[in-house]
Amino acid sequence: MTLKEKIKNLPENPGVYIMRNAGGEIIYIGKAVVLKNRVRQYFQHTEKPPKVQAMVDNIADFDYIITLSEKDALTLEATLINKYKPYYNILLKDDKHSPYIKIDTSVDYPAIEVTRKYKRDGAKYFGPYMQSVNVKDIFDLIHTAFPVRDCRRDLSKPSRPCLNYHLGRCIAPCSGKVSKEEYHAEIGKVIAFLRGNDREVERVLNEKMMKFAEEENFEVALNYKNKLKVLDNIVRKQVSALPKDFNLDIFAYETNGVLGAVNMLVVRGGKLVGGENRVFESADEDIASYIFQYYAHNAPVCDEVVTDGVENADALEKAVSELAHRTVRVVEPKQGVRRQLLDLSHSNASHAMEKHGTTEERKRVRTEGAVVQLGELLNLPVLPNRIEAYDISHISGTDKVASMAVFEGGEPKKSHYRKFRIKTVEGNNDFACMKETLTRRLKRLEEGDDESFGTPPDLILIDGGKGQLAYALDALRECGREDLEILSLAKREEEVFLGSDPKRAIILPRDSVALQMLQRVRDEAHRFAITYHRTLRSKHMSETVLRQIEGIGKKRANALIAAFGSAENVKHASAEEIAAIDGFSPALAREILKKLNGAGIATDNSADNGGGKSDASFASGVDSVDGVQGSSVGNGGGSDADGGAE
Repeated sequence: MTLKEKIKNLPENPGVYIMRNAGGEIIYIGKAVVLKNRVRQYFQHTEKPPKVQAMVDNIADFDYIITLSEKDALTLEATLINKYKPYYNILLKDDKHSPYIKIDTSVDYPAIEVTRKYKRDGAKYFGPYMQSVNVKDIFDLIHTAFPVRDCRRDLSKPSRPCLNYHLGRCIAPCSGKVSKEEYHAEIGKVIAFLRGNDREVERVLNEKMMKFAEEENFEVALNYKNKLKVLDNIVRKQVSALPKDFNLDIFAYETNGVLGAVNMLVVRGGKLVGGENRVFESADEDIASYIFQYYAHNAPVCDEVVTDGVENADALEKAVSELAHRTVRVVEPKQGVRRQLLDLSHSNASHAMEKHGTTEERKRVRTEGAVVQLGELLNLPVLPNRIEAYDISHISGTDKVASMAVFEGGEPKKSHYRKFRIKTVEGNNDFACMKETLTRRLKRLEEGDDESFGTPPDLILIDGGKGQLAYALDALRECGREDLEILSLAKREEEVFLGSDPKRAIILPRDSVALQMLQRVRDEAHRFAITYHRTLRSKHMSETVLRQIEGIGKKRANALIAAFGSAENVKHASAEEIAAIDGFSPALAREILKKLNGAGIATDNSADNGGGKSDASFASGVDSVDGVQGSSVGNGGGSDADGGAE
């Protein structure tokens, strides 16, 4: 049955539809008041946002599930999206959660916690605290005004109080000298503050400020004055027309036909405690689905939801109330303070969408635009979408390594990064190292047993000048891959030498995004090579240090490094920890520590940059052994795989 025939046979009932690609993978899940009408809209010949059109182009089949009501459709949609996480369901795909303050009043001596994970576990959660309110400030105010604990100590047995007790920030339930009733009285004050009663906090802060001022301890007094300013900043966020115990969430949706944006404003205890924006490349999202999914997977349900543009507000109200196990109002205000807050939310959504569009455009210029410009400036026959960059690192010919960094569409693809230990080159010869590296890489291209090596590059980038390029061209000729485009980028003058004309230097405009992208790719390969070299050198230095100890050979030295990372870490380990390693007796463990700590064996494992190259700042990596894909911390604290060793 064709898609057109399936659409004709769709029922006119509420339900959930499930879009699949040619491989049977679920790519989108949506809900509908009338299934037939909703699904048919996707296949009508009308202009659609790029993301929607891309999704439609990938639809090979679809399924549907009829529900009794739109409320049931909302619930089922959220459940299925959470289970399958389809690529084109983009509203709540990230794991970013705003913080809450958690108090578990079911325990004898509850601690005050800051958490980003909301659970329906019976504890009291306050928040979420977003953007305009720093939850750390509120946390600090609580512990300044109320002597309650924030530790995770086991209180089943009395113990000595910690520093917070001596600073007056905790009444030390760990000491066993505080009754449950006394402690819960303080917890009650904290809860009252978090619900909007700030008078007690203000009184305590004023008293402490005046006390230290009278004692002429002006530095401490100033600290309490600053805390009062923080409190005042929080208090001033009071929405005057709302009661202090009032909690509501405001949701607004805006679209320009290409992008869509949802803004959420949060009112807790009658105060505007923050807001957040979500912008996505689609103009086809349902605000009711967003709201329900937000509560289903991310947050406690408040007293009242304020929004507009919902096709069936009653269905949303029933679904959210059922989720919360109490009545929750969904309000579409026409006037008053709620309307003002909703208008503010719409304004924020529009601004976020406009800003996102500008940011995304700049990003596209630096990435996709740079790829196009590079192809034009160098007159390349193929758009250089996939660029592989290579660099060599060593110190005076020792611990020689090479790196392969990969960029696709102008952005790093760290899962395709690979690293090499140089095997055949003797001494200090960067040219020969580059030839070996490329030869080994190109041989793997034919084998196709690795996704990175099996994907041919559109452009190969060599860090260096004519000499490096000449040896790289030899590798291409010997491997029969002269069809591949290759260039070198020399650092001093940033000259480009193309493999098709290796004697002619090309000077790209200094302000061109094409040159800037080449520099980024080259520098990333350089960073990655140095990271691997330092890791390898540090390992070898640690091995050398450990093998100075009688009874420690290569096998045992490697076992210690595998367990502790370095000789320096072994030095600070306990005899019990060392003896726990297979092949190490307690006596040998004590002897190792004796030698490392008493005999003056140096355990400094620092490694130089390598290869005569300087790199003052790079992201260090945790690299793998030969043939095993490893992971590393990428630039900017990312967690992408930085590739395996070859």
